[in-house]
Amino acid sequence: MQRQDVQLRFKWKTEDIFTDDKAWEEEFSSLEEKYTRMDFSRYENGFADKSVLLEYLRTTEDFSRRIEKLYVYAHMRKDEDVRVSKYAAYASKSMTLYSQIAAKTAFAEPALTVLPEETLDGYIADPDFAAYEYSLRRVKKSKPHVLSAKEEGLLSLAADVMGGFHDTFTMLDNANLNLPKATLDGEEVQMSHALYALAMRGTDRAVRKEWFEKYYEAYTKLIDAITQTYHGNVKKDMFFAQAKKYDGCMQMALAGEDVSPVVYENLLSSVEKGLPTLHRYVRLRKKALGLEEQHMYDMSVPLVDGAEISLPFDEAFDLVKRGLAPLGEEYLTLFEKARQEGWIDVYETEGKRNGAYCTGAYDTHPYVLLNYQRTTHEVFTIAHEMGHAMHSYFSNRTQPYEKANYTIFLAEIASTVNEVLLLKYLSKTTEDENLKKYLLGYYLEMVRTTLFRQTQFAEFEQKAHALAESGVPLTKENLCDAYLALNKKYYGDGVVHDSQIAYEWARIPHFYNSFYVYKYATGIISAMSIVRRILTEGEEALAAYFRFLSSGGRTDPVTILQEAGVDLTTAKPFENAMQEFAETLQEFEKMF
Repeated sequence: MQRQDVQLRFKWKTEDIFTDDKAWEEEFSSLEEKYTRMDFSRYENGFADKSVLLEYLRTTEDFSRRIEKLYVYAHMRKDEDVRVSKYAAYASKSMTLYSQIAAKTAFAEPALTVLPEETLDGYIADPDFAAYEYSLRRVKKSKPHVLSAKEEGLLSLAADVMGGFHDTFTMLDNANLNLPKATLDGEEVQMSHALYALAMRGTDRAVRKEWFEKYYEAYTKLIDAITQTYHGNVKKDMFFAQAKKYDGCMQMALAGEDVSPVVYENLLSSVEKGLPTLHRYVRLRKKALGLEEQHMYDMSVPLVDGAEISLPFDEAFDLVKRGLAPLGEEYLTLFEKARQEGWIDVYETEGKRNGAYCTGAYDTHPYVLLNYQRTTHEVFTIAHEMGHAMHSYFSNRTQPYEKANYTIFLAEIASTVNEVLLLKYLSKTTEDENLKKYLLGYYLEMVRTTLFRQTQFAEFEQKAHALAESGVPLTKENLCDAYLALNKKYYGDGVVHDSQIAYEWARIPHFYNSFYVYKYATGIISAMSIVRRILTEGEEALAAYFRFLSSGGRTDPVTILQEAGVDLTTAKPFENAMQEFAETLQEFEKMF
């Protein structure tokens, strides 16, 4: 389908950002002229003066808000048709200008951290700094970890030198992996990461086994290089943690989003208590698939086929709205507004970027890109991406610019709340037993892959860093042994722990962004707790959830969740998630 063949009501309205390309170019020229000529050096030694700091903060806020709109427009237009180079150039120009101004203002954070605590406390308490209060509290908290200007300069140089481990892994994983050919749909095809995921979901067990063995054979051939790359990344973490005076790598990583390590510890300990239920689910998979032995290459096969919800977009959208009815009239009215007023780009067209996402700027409404097809997955994608959109809308509407942007730690909660509510609605209302079985299986797999699997990854990261921090060099043997032991711990005796699975750690790119993956698990745990509260406690829980949606990043994410009734410093939300998984599994077991 060509873009011009799509009805206007199914396209997003980029004219709500800039009326046309000419308006974008005029704004870019105006911004470039103003800020490239500006002398920021006059602020460098003046932050002890309230008026100077306020002027600086308001100046950089103006730049950020304007460059954000420029970039969002550019990348949205680019994604409408990636073959059009004009908008790629727009996006590049935006990022170049941003980088130029970022370089000019790099002095600001070090200049703030050297201010005396009493000066920072005064600014934090001053109503004139209300919009910047949390940022200043973060600056104060970071003071023990900020070194002298000379030392910080050296660390900055070191970061450039030591920042390439992820790039090295990416090169190994894509350019040097040398995947062979394998059988798919009766033909010999060149293996790829995307096709591997497809083959693992296929119904031909011999094909799955072939792909599994050949895929991991490629990693075993590179295991020495990957081990050295990962060990280097961990040593890099250790260097910066020690230099910045943190107690360890985990504390340093979690401080980046102002999260207490107790959350990480609660996740690992609570999930461990729930592993017997996961083992029960793994054994049920074996029974449902009719296998004498279940192998790791059987773990991604859907348990139920032929249960698609095939609806035109408008009917799918209405179905999602019915599923989200517990969120109330205000939410549903805004949800409908998104459809009526050009927030959503619905259909796949020639040259359009694939996938789905939510974007937008503080001074625009949110936008959602879809490539809608008539499948169950796409119905859930509507719910998911619109969850992001609602979260952004309420946060931007309620918070000042500096506090509106929520952290990655919180980013997937609203989207997952929508998915879980929709799933529960469909499971409750459908009269199609096969569809109900599919939906329950979908939910169980969502929890297995997002909660349990990501926690397994998080525990591996903890163990790898603990080994290195205790002075034990990371080798392919101790890393593979640690990962295989965790695989046995998490999946139990319902599956054969094939020797190849010991190398799975070697293919996970997120491990080069240390202590990141746990956020996927805490996100789904938080969402499951929020849904349970809304469905059982009613108005009070719903009001708490709207406070969460409207909080943006106004304070640390754990506190924001506490105000929504989810306290990740306690065991309760983790226990709620384990109970929800157990109850869903019990209902699923009755259908076999």
